[in-house]
Amino acid sequence: MLLNMKDLLAVARAHRFAVPAYNISSNMLLRGALEAAEESEAPVIIAIHPDELAFVGASFVTMALEEARKASVPVVIHLDHGSSIEQIIGAIRAGFTSVMMDKSMLPLAENIAACREITELAHSVNVSVEGELGTIGELDEEAEAGADEVIFVDPDEVKRFVDATDVDTLAVAIGTSHGLYPKDMKPEIRLDLLREISEKVDIPLVLHGGSGNPDEEIAQAVALGICKINISADMKSAFYLKAREVLENPILREPSSIYPECIDAMKVVCRQKFDLFSTTGKAALY
Repeated sequence: MLLNMKDLLAVARAHRFAVPAYNISSNMLLRGALEAAEESEAPVIIAIHPDELAFVGASFVTMALEEARKASVPVVIHLDHGSSIEQIIGAIRAGFTSVMMDKSMLPLAENIAACREITELAHSVNVSVEGELGTIGELDEEAEAGADEVIFVDPDEVKRFVDATDVDTLAVAIGTSHGLYPKDMKPEIRLDLLREISEKVDIPLVLHGGSGNPDEEIAQAVALGICKINISADMKSAFYLKAREVLENPILREPSSIYPECIDAMKVVCRQKFDLFSTTGKAALY
């Protein structure tokens, strides 16, 4: 069941749960995410970053859309961290049902102008738009791009941004980072900041860099209005740690021999996220 983000997250916000957005860059990861969603009877977001899209190619999006339409659960195909109007137009033409315009590194007025241009374009063809305020940190060289230090969102800018841009969802920087946290680093979400933001706007809020944060903080963030949580490192690490283990057998060379165990390992993480975000069983609400 293919949906846009606005329709998907309206239900999540009304029923106080969050939907994981899994960053996908191969058909094995796509299969794992969709199988886990169907097994958990949970809605899911398939997120594809422009760098991932450049790697997998436009034909991958066609396949993802076909699989989403066939799925027994609600699925959104989302462009993650789009940074130009050319990328956004390309994604819309390819069939994405949701796009993100990330101009969070720019001054507020320029961020507003860029996102407003995208919402006017995307809404005309029933495609949802995500914006971002503040900047997410970056923890390692394999992580998506981010700032050297988290720049927390200014709550006073949130309502102005949402009213001026008409975005459907808003990613807010409240202390998370892309990638996996080192063992000596303790992540901490600014729940007080999130509470203040939630009181100012009536749209679903998004948490980027959701891998590696304490489960208790994530659960509290969902209770305070986070409706979409981006997951990449946790899921991919499980997949490729298992791949390294499987490939210790030097005889194996067929994908059908190598990848099933990797997909299963990834699905364990996905199902845990569905449970943590209170998404399990929520497909019945659509």
